[in-house]
Amino acid sequence: MVVEKDIVAISIPFSAGVIMAAQVPPGSDLLWPVAGGACLAAAALLCLACRPGHRNGTLAGLFFLLGVFCGANAALSFAPPVRADFAGRALSGLARSIEGAGFSHENTAELLKALLTGNRDGMDRGTVAAFRTAGASHLLALSGLHLGILYGILQKGLSVLGRGRTALLVRSAAGIGASAFYLAMTGAPPSLVRAFLFICLHEASRLLPGRRRKPLSIFCAALTIQLAVSPGVVGSLGFQLSYLALLGIVLVFPHLEAWYPRSPHPDPFRKIWTATALTLSCQAFTAPLVWMHFHTFPRYFLLTNLGALPLTEAFILCGLPSLLPGCPAAIKNLADLLGQALIAFLETVASL
Repeated sequence: MVVEKDIVAISIPFSAGVIMAAQVPPGSDLLWPVAGGACLAAAALLCLACRPGHRNGTLAGLFFLLGVFCGANAALSFAPPVRADFAGRALSGLARSIEGAGFSHENTAELLKALLTGNRDGMDRGTVAAFRTAGASHLLALSGLHLGILYGILQKGLSVLGRGRTALLVRSAAGIGASAFYLAMTGAPPSLVRAFLFICLHEASRLLPGRRRKPLSIFCAALTIQLAVSPGVVGSLGFQLSYLALLGIVLVFPHLEAWYPRSPHPDPFRKIWTATALTLSCQAFTAPLVWMHFHTFPRYFLLTNLGALPLTEAFILCGLPSLLPGCPAAIKNLADLLGQALIAFLETVASL
């Protein structure tokens, strides 16, 4: 069985190799010698790794060179992603269902469409500007957050099946299948691919008896798989922000959360602290990259996330049933109210 340190030891040099290869401009004459040299050097190290006493350092160098080879090869033979016809039709059907749901406020439907499909063309420019100024632009761009919310809603709905082995298999298959369909439907942006890999690895470890789910192992495994399949994605800002945010959650969040002692009794203040620690952990790793690209920093990010994230989750939770025929008016009205509350909250934060 591969232990945690083995996965980390593979992931770090491989990722470093892919990143190094990404520094060579696409179309450069250096790509062919870089790819060929990395392949030959990796073959030599592979032979050396078979000798006793050379395993650790040699394997690290081997995976670094494999990363360089994969990155250079991706730049030589890149191809734009193609969305399947059925997925495009499904996405269009979802957008039409949202538009025809019959919400009292038109911007509620446009907000739900932006959150579920990533299409915000119909949103008011002032509302989009409020999201950006308040530091909530990530809510309008499809990310692992959205897939995580949908996955969580599905798992809670399937919890009625019980906790038996068969029920666990059904819940895992349904979660992975629904996530895969949503991934294909939305065109598989890098941050959603990352979330999908996390879901698959999480479910696989949950189904294996006695297997411990270690966040760092899942993080490194997902990173290695995604870079091996699509090395060119390393240059995507969405990919970088997604993994940096998760790295903060894996490395910093457990320590911050532990500052507030657990209590055997319900404690709403601890839930607030947990949400605060989660937000601070993500910002600690993503803020430098955001500043480097956009020269800005959302000063009210903590207030924004503490208010906007629960409102967003509740809005999606009520908005999805509103798309079904015969949905009770009370649920649809509640979704409308939550959507308006989310917009009003972010507009208020943006005006501070």
